[in-house]
Amino acid sequence: MSNKPQPTLSVQEANRMAATFKCLGDPTRLHLLSILLQGEACVTDMANAIGVSQSAVSHQLRLLRDARFVDSRREGQQIFYSINDEHIGDLFERALEHSHHMEHFE
Repeated sequence: MSNKPQPTLSVQEANRMAATFKCLGDPTRLHLLSILLQGEACVTDMANAIGVSQSAVSHQLRLLRDARFVDSRREGQQIFYSINDEHIGDLFERALEHSHHMEHFE
């Protein structure tokens, strides 16, 4: 057993962390984040890239925007989305590394 002290979470911190993991817990949202980590994109391009409807992409982007993971800007008729927080890239990379690590146990 490790002698390293474990951090104690407040209820508020635990709730925010759980909301973050919940938001990252959907494959479509992860696909969208992987696209947006490469640069901003519009709904049409993202829908074509991952093979789902524009409606489904818009719904998932709304959830990501509500979680403050992404931001949007309008250019004429199109809305472009981008990553809103540098921590999202870090979380994404760590989760990807962990998924590669888990391959060894399958």
